[in-house]
Amino acid sequence: MLVRGFLMGSADIVPGVSGGTVALIVGIYERLVTAISRFDGELLRLVAAREVRAAANRIDLRFLAFLGLGIAAGIGSLATAMEYLLTEQRPYTLAVFFGLILASSILVARMVAAQQDGTQGIRLLLGVAAAAFAYWLVGHDKLGGMDSLPYYFACGMLAICAMILPGISGAYILWMLGAYETVTGIIKRAVHLEFTARDATILVVFAAGCAVGLIGFAKVLQWLLARAHAATLAVLCGFMIGSLRKVWPFQIETTTGVSELKHKRFANTMPADFDSMALTCLALAAAALVAVLVVEWWAARRLKA
Repeated sequence: MLVRGFLMGSADIVPGVSGGTVALIVGIYERLVTAISRFDGELLRLVAAREVRAAANRIDLRFLAFLGLGIAAGIGSLATAMEYLLTEQRPYTLAVFFGLILASSILVARMVAAQQDGTQGIRLLLGVAAAAFAYWLVGHDKLGGMDSLPYYFACGMLAICAMILPGISGAYILWMLGAYETVTGIIKRAVHLEFTARDATILVVFAAGCAVGLIGFAKVLQWLLARAHAATLAVLCGFMIGSLRKVWPFQIETTTGVSELKHKRFANTMPADFDSMALTCLALAAAALVAVLVVEWWAARRLKA
């Protein structure tokens, strides 16, 4: 579980890549949503009654604890490495992400197609609409941010909701709202104990927004998965397919004189010819896709055994 959390944390720090997508790829998405959705009045009642074991079992505490440790480790240890990969090895890094997300889209699409209940047409429309929305969203320009505590609370709510949606990056939503640089800057300074009282206040308010958004949205997702499982998966699959626009390996930088990755802007393009770089990108994307499909096939065989 630590490794799965590590992979989610690594994805969550990259604007354009969703930790929710990784949760789907590694097979823990529904368990994660269910566990988060159980932070409710019943949990408070169990805690108040000092029924610690029952409270821990209700929220799958062992699962959440190890996953959380992995996510924190992924964010902390790979932040610098990921910046290097996206700056110096961008096409190859994006190619791997592209293959992983495409493979997970195929797996979820299979799950949706396997449920023959007469709503296939509706599910198809929902998936197409979700893909179109995600495609538009990840190509949207940055909005102007505000510097107020209520705004950072709202940013936390929106970013964390996107973070658990496959295909929609919470980091990208945060960037689009104009708060990515502020929040990540505070976190980097906090690691070195160089933050101010204002920084601490913003971080606490942002974290509170994340907590409220995460618990509330997880309840909605859990309700949808319980009552409209196939349709919900179709929408999640659409989100992932639409998000492939953001991780297209062949990009050109549209900004000049910008050194920091967070301020750089890129536009998708097609390779002029299939040189060694293009062929390597295709090979990496194909390898990532095949790796996910093979792991899923192997896991399915183990479950049947």
